[in-house]
Amino acid sequence: MKSENTEQKDSLKEEKVDKMEETVNEVNELEEEQKADSEEESDELTKIKDELAESKDKYIRLYSEFENFRRRTAKEKLDLVQTANEDLMAALIPVLDDFERAEKSFEKEDVELKAIKEGIDLVHAKLKKVLEQKGLIPMKGDIGMDFDPDFHEAITQIPAPEKKLKGKVVDIIEKGYLLKEKVVRYAKVVTGN
Repeated sequence: MKSENTEQKDSLKEEKVDKMEETVNEVNELEEEQKADSEEESDELTKIKDELAESKDKYIRLYSEFENFRRRTAKEKLDLVQTANEDLMAALIPVLDDFERAEKSFEKEDVELKAIKEGIDLVHAKLKKVLEQKGLIPMKGDIGMDFDPDFHEAITQIPAPEKKLKGKVVDIIEKGYLLKEKVVRYAKVVTGN
């Protein structure tokens, strides 16, 4: 009987050892799985961190480029504003020279009035031509036309001399001018009421 008991004890010991070995194997497998999962998570975390760093770098570069663009365009705009009238001024210098020559001619005692008028007319025509070449055109308008606040500035109202001039332009005090379809100076008019 002792031998049977011993055998049973041995058999139980073996079963316990087998169970323990199985448990140890399961624990080892779980540890390996956790290790693998941990490594995958670590790899994924590293990948995400790299992507974040790359995105930050792209953002910083893009922001820098935008700031450079903004500074450059602001400088170009300032340069443009400062030199916008350079072309017009260069075109008006010969007209200024003509006025100076006309002033010198007035200093002579034997100057004819007719010659002075011709000189002034020539300078006026030259100035008008230069301004038209640069896009300045006088507004068209006559007495009796409808008042248009987009092109006219009413400086006063007077009783209309005729019934048909009521609410219309009665007199043009100063001509208005357009620069390439944009109003540079509104025509100063008197309207009838």
